[in-house]
Amino acid sequence: MPIEILMPALSPTMEEGTLAKWLVKEGDTVNSGDVMAEIETDKATMEFEAVDEGVIGKILVAEGSEGVAVNTAIAVLLEDGESADDIGATSSAPQVAAPEATAEAPVAAAAPAPAAPARASGDRVFASPLARRIAANKGIDLATLKGSGPKGRIVKADVENATAAPKAAAPSTSSAAAPAGAALAAGPTTDQVRKMYEGREFEELPLDGMRKTIAARLTEAKQSVPHFYLRRDIQLDALLKFRSTLNKQLEPRGIKLSVNDFIIKACALALQQVPEANAVWAGDRTLSLTPSDVAVAVAIEGGLFTPVLKDAEMKSLSSLSTEMKDLASRARDRKLAPHEYMGGSFAISNLGMFGIDNFDAIINPPHAAILAVGAGAKKPVVGEDGELKVATVMSTTLSVDHRVIDGALGANLLNAIKNNLENPMAMLV
Repeated sequence: MPIEILMPALSPTMEEGTLAKWLVKEGDTVNSGDVMAEIETDKATMEFEAVDEGVIGKILVAEGSEGVAVNTAIAVLLEDGESADDIGATSSAPQVAAPEATAEAPVAAAAPAPAAPARASGDRVFASPLARRIAANKGIDLATLKGSGPKGRIVKADVENATAAPKAAAPSTSSAAAPAGAALAAGPTTDQVRKMYEGREFEELPLDGMRKTIAARLTEAKQSVPHFYLRRDIQLDALLKFRSTLNKQLEPRGIKLSVNDFIIKACALALQQVPEANAVWAGDRTLSLTPSDVAVAVAIEGGLFTPVLKDAEMKSLSSLSTEMKDLASRARDRKLAPHEYMGGSFAISNLGMFGIDNFDAIINPPHAAILAVGAGAKKPVVGEDGELKVATVMSTTLSVDHRVIDGALGANLLNAIKNNLENPMAMLV
């Protein structure tokens, strides 16, 4: 019997992806382990390998198709003795056309076949968990939507393209205000925003998977995570002098340490020095981590990655530097595997190289904190002897999840980071 090849889940959180490119065509013979296609998730482009042997009998999803749900049949594989005539009874998946752009407005996803009603039996509505969460945030009743996913399943794109319907007011005998925790009003729709700019020249740029995910996750994080912020100025003169000495010694090995490498090490050690802060939020509890797994934001075209340096407290500065350069390079090429950018308990976002003095970063759940790092600049400071002097000062802001870390604990963590950076030689002991 012909075998349906299904859209794979290439990461634990993947619900849909883009079939970027087919590397085989109908009639080709494939063996187990052969690369058949390139699939884009919200974070990376990954190769999809064959598991079984056979002949590609039919390609069901055209390359370039976006929003292909996990477990959707994308092709049919014929085994020995089978022919294309055997496919009809086996595969019920519709051929999905590649997306096309029109002169009026670009299309962000493949045009779906006529959608089946979302209801299956009784009042049950089939929808992905992400679609349900977005619908709740936008105040959309899923029962009013038709899904474009397999068997009428409502997926993220269906909810994002829907407009929240006004909810009927509940009967009330008083004029009391709505209770705390009520759904927030949805923002303006695409059509409403377009109308605001009628007569003005603009270009519509559809969101790719990464930008959609960034928008959804950070909106959810800012709305649901109770952030508070702690700020410290850190003097870098001792670190810069120590770094210069080390780089001269490391030059024959082709290693050049950055200030960011020291920041990673300082944060990793601080999580060991203040272990109560090395934790993540897990819904109805916290998870206290033993190792210091530190994520570092890396800007790429169209978004960012946060690759994770695991066991960072155990690694030398040169090892951290080499590993970070490798992760950053592969992040920019979107070649990171999911295990390389998932996890961690703490993150660093450094905009100092862009000349930013200071800023507040948004926590990346389930992390409990993120350190925003600004540029080092010469500033007047008062020394311990009371004398005015000039020092290189770097501004930092620690964004903290108050569900996991209280004020005093967060202060202890930031103070430990500051102490490590202002006494860099101690980090090697």
